[in-house]
Amino acid sequence: MNNEDVLRFFDQYADDAFRLAYSYLGSRPDAEDVVQDVFVKLIRSDITIKRGKEKSYILTMVANKCRDFLRSGDVVFRAPFDDAIEVGSEFNFDENDSEGYSLNEIAGILDIAPSAVSMRLTRAKEVLRKHFMEGRKYAG
Repeated sequence: MNNEDVLRFFDQYADDAFRLAYSYLGSRPDAEDVVQDVFVKLIRSDITIKRGKEKSYILTMVANKCRDFLRSGDVVFRAPFDDAIEVGSEFNFDENDSEGYSLNEIAGILDIAPSAVSMRLTRAKEVLRKHFMEGRKYAG
């Protein structure tokens, strides 16, 4: 596929690709990265897309890339808490789940009781669970 074709497809389908990626990932930077990766792959590959099927091919590539990204484990979820540390603050799940901090260590960092950390984690995971279950209805 030549660069002119890819640029034409980008002009025609990048907005749709971004909206699809954003609906999967919920993050503007991650969605932009996915769309960029898809179009870079098109430039570097020697694929032939059947005429009239360009949009569906590109959107399928975007959906697959999003699924790969979500499965990769590189995703760091940040969830706001209603009654967390301060209004508008965030807790990074990566600190507990991937970095190996104990509840006591997190409690020390946040200057709250370990039981409060546990409760906030439980509530936040429930919010995420609900969010992603709702997203599955629409993500296709």
